[in-house]
Amino acid sequence: MAKFELTREYVTNIRKLIENKDEKETFELIQDLYPVDIAELFDELSIEEAKFIYLLVDDETAADVLTELEEDDRRRFLAALPSEVIAKRFIEKMDSDDAADVIGEMDDDRQQEVLSHIADVKSAGDIVDLLNYDEDSAGGLMAKEYIKVKESWSLSTCLRSMRRQGEEIDEVYYVYVVDNDGVLKGTLSLKRLLLSPVDKLVKDIYNHDAISVKTEVPAEEVSQIMEKYDLVALPVVDSIDRLVGRITIDDVVDRIRDEAEKDYQLASGITDDVESSDSVWMHTRARMPWLLIGMFGGILGSRVVGGFVGILDEHPQLSFFMGLIAAMGGNIGMQSSAIIVQSLASGNMGLETTWGKLLKELAIAFLNASVLAALIFTYNYLIGAHIALTYTVSIAMFSVVIFASLFGTFIPLAMNRIKIDPAVATGPFVTTLNDIIGMFLYLTIGTLCFSIFG
Repeated sequence: MAKFELTREYVTNIRKLIENKDEKETFELIQDLYPVDIAELFDELSIEEAKFIYLLVDDETAADVLTELEEDDRRRFLAALPSEVIAKRFIEKMDSDDAADVIGEMDDDRQQEVLSHIADVKSAGDIVDLLNYDEDSAGGLMAKEYIKVKESWSLSTCLRSMRRQGEEIDEVYYVYVVDNDGVLKGTLSLKRLLLSPVDKLVKDIYNHDAISVKTEVPAEEVSQIMEKYDLVALPVVDSIDRLVGRITIDDVVDRIRDEAEKDYQLASGITDDVESSDSVWMHTRARMPWLLIGMFGGILGSRVVGGFVGILDEHPQLSFFMGLIAAMGGNIGMQSSAIIVQSLASGNMGLETTWGKLLKELAIAFLNASVLAALIFTYNYLIGAHIALTYTVSIAMFSVVIFASLFGTFIPLAMNRIKIDPAVATGPFVTTLNDIIGMFLYLTIGTLCFSIFG
């Protein structure tokens, strides 16, 4: 099927058909769409219009669409449906991890109502188990659907059991081998399973080196492990190594995307997780804290400049380069903090200690500062600027680059050490402080240079 593109004309046609209650024509327009495309369409429709389409698609498609909706849209849509409909039409058709995510967005009373309408007690129990885990942990990411076999089984017994278990699973990445107590022992290759004689035992052919994680392992560490070892699925075990679930790569990709969006918003000075479709009030609330910090930082910066009004009145040419110094300090600080935040997020800090990282950034800053200071010195010399101004701008450029690099490196590392998201260190925080301190350094150096060189 060709790539679906949502157009204004398409949405208008859908709305007209819904308004006319034309089920046949509406279904013909959406029947070939993927669930994610239908979810994209729902962003443009009202709740009542979305409900009309939901009644036209089969249960599995409806469940898939629900998982693709943005959280706020999903919450509003489910609020308009009875608990029994949610349980029968959606939850019972979902994998346990998706079902737990959807139910976890409800209040406690609604959760109990929905769970009480799930016919399969085991499925309901699996969802309840998942709800007890922190959403940012391996337990919160895992699904209860997986295929396991016992190491003592023959391959013929193994195959019969796999057929039964596979009926409830969309994708089979690995077959997990456990002992009689449910302790994870390894994985069974589908290739070896197909090529081995049926009278062989599982224990004779399975792989003993299975990588697994405990339920309490942070989600960030899970993504790092799966990336490092190129895994498409990762088994999850409890405190005594019993197999309790698996994490698939699609869940990790979703989490990485969500974290990247969150970090980008933090770095841009947006404190809450917001979408473009959210209300004006939500956007304002998310942006205002850092705007206020930036405003007070600007006030403080103006007070710093005001403290040097005498030297600026006497040598107004100093003001020509104030914008340059402030901009370079902000840019250098952003570069350093962005590199550190990226390294922390990806787990690529290596064996370097905090001091080792600071020394490395100091060496980089020294080279950058030397080049920039030399260039600006040459520029001022060639245009015939006052010798005091030439020295002021060059020395200030060198000093500000060194300081901004170290500051942009140290702050994210310090925040990470005290368990605060280091992404907060980038953007307005680093830029504002570098502006203030950069102006102070520049004007202090200017005062000294003009007192020496006249």
